[in-house]
Amino acid sequence: MEKHLCATGDTKLDEAVRLWLQFDKNPKTISTVQELVKEGNVEALKKCFSSRMEFGTAGLRAAMGAGVACMNDLTIIQTTQGFCRYLEESFANLKERGVVIGYDARAHPASGGSSKRFASLAAAVFISRGVPVHLFSNITPTPFVPFTVSHLGLCAGIMVTASHNPKQDNGYKVYWDNGAQIVSPHDKGITKAIEENLEPWPESWDTPGALKSPLLKDPYEDIHTEYFRAIQKHCHHRDINKSSGVKIVHTSVHGVGHTFVQAAFKAFDLQPPYAVEEQKDPDPEFPTVKYPNPEEGKGVLTLSFALAEREGAAFVLANDPDADRLAIAERQQSSQWRVFTGNELGALLGWWMFHCWKQQNSDSAAVKSLYMLSSTVSSKILRAIALKEGFHFEETLTGFKWLGNRTKTLLDQGNTVLFAFEEAIGYMCSPFVLDKDGVSAAAIAGEMISYLATKQTSLSQQLTAIFEEYGYHISKNSYFICHDQNVVRGLFERLRNYNGEKDTYPKECGRFSISAIRDLTTGYDSNQPDNKAVLPTSRSSQMITFTFSNGGLATMRTSGTEPKIKYYTELCAAPGNSDVTQLKKEVDELVDAIIENFFEPEKNKLQLKAD
Repeated sequence: MEKHLCATGDTKLDEAVRLWLQFDKNPKTISTVQELVKEGNVEALKKCFSSRMEFGTAGLRAAMGAGVACMNDLTIIQTTQGFCRYLEESFANLKERGVVIGYDARAHPASGGSSKRFASLAAAVFISRGVPVHLFSNITPTPFVPFTVSHLGLCAGIMVTASHNPKQDNGYKVYWDNGAQIVSPHDKGITKAIEENLEPWPESWDTPGALKSPLLKDPYEDIHTEYFRAIQKHCHHRDINKSSGVKIVHTSVHGVGHTFVQAAFKAFDLQPPYAVEEQKDPDPEFPTVKYPNPEEGKGVLTLSFALAEREGAAFVLANDPDADRLAIAERQQSSQWRVFTGNELGALLGWWMFHCWKQQNSDSAAVKSLYMLSSTVSSKILRAIALKEGFHFEETLTGFKWLGNRTKTLLDQGNTVLFAFEEAIGYMCSPFVLDKDGVSAAAIAGEMISYLATKQTSLSQQLTAIFEEYGYHISKNSYFICHDQNVVRGLFERLRNYNGEKDTYPKECGRFSISAIRDLTTGYDSNQPDNKAVLPTSRSSQMITFTFSNGGLATMRTSGTEPKIKYYTELCAAPGNSDVTQLKKEVDELVDAIIENFFEPEKNKLQLKAD
């Protein structure tokens, strides 16, 4: 590196830049860094080089671009070298079992980065160490990777995807040999191994050689066949599927989902859904949506509604770009569209899975080994169903890494895990995939819709029936955007030291009395005899849950992948209390009180989600 290129005045930054230009071989990212140094743009260089992307239990997720803070060829190689070393230490038979790598359709021409390119580089790293790699030859949904890990008995899986994040982002999601996402302490071990293997190995850049290696296998055709064969086991009503006359629209929101959802409907003998033409093919620019996230609601579904109106369809299914999530909307008698929340879909799919299981199991004792799971910020409707029907319900920390690993443990103990969900439209309807799966969920939802049509029942009517039987569960969730971590920390520390009193939480929120508090950042839980939380805690994330005397729950937490403070509220009413208007009014007032009392001092530094 030329001497004048090191003149930023920051020795640590200069060294980071020097190493980058020594290690990198991507001409676009090299040019970007050289240009920044030449211009003396120290602020931009600091953004690129001051801190390396943190490898957490969700893997990596960041914008594509130059520098250690971004997703690019070099950081992918460095990450994979560390991961490979960690796997070598963890599995003596790594070279016999191997790994699987999948990718979505994301691309970033400005930096030369793409999911396919990153997947090929990751494959080259493993092959350079003699590790067999099952690299998909084409884009796949995220659920195919954990399925392949389990189906082929591999040591690990990597999925290169940023899911529903903005178009400039990409990610690196990691699965362990049990088929579930990694949990701590694997993330810390991998991070340490990455830091010890920053210099690219000689063959890590050799993607042409890796793609010709006998160690490289393409699992695409086999997994395509086996995955759909596996999910077919959850098809229970083939006799009604073709005759129901239900019309369904599906959008993949410019992601990978179109081909696979069509195949899933075929596996279930369902009429193929109408595809939104403008969105069915993968497009990394996501040209028709502001955010490629169906969780955002009607704004993402405008084209779907228009197609449904033209075709006379009453239902819309939507996947996010890597097809691990599912949103559903239904046209009401008023001709307005209702977009179901993740909690409402959790109630519907949970009811449906149990309904089908009950039809197939006449042995009443079998219910004793049956489980359903949801994350702690999700609706407690499954708990209410479990209490009445006699099966087990458990909650885990937020994220399918927890749901997937707990499911695996329960399965290994000889139990049946029928369903798991989280409110962020993530559903595990099949234990063949120990992660959220928007492809199988789409087919299972299609069958549920078709079945209900034979009973002249809509999804909205069925949801009401569930609430009438098991108790209304009214939720209201949203978030604030905040890029300043000092503001975020200050907000949560103020709640822990309320009114300036150390280690004292609020006892009320406006007119609402607080009966219990659980803080999974510090490990405090006032409901436990020793005040110690049962669920795992993490100092690196913020999460406090308030239980109110009126049966309400409210959780405030930070997102692990986005600059958001999320809040989740729910009012759980006993069966028989069907005054929905009053219940919704109570939830609205509770949310208003939380925003006014808990967020007020920082509110001018926060941006509330726009509906």
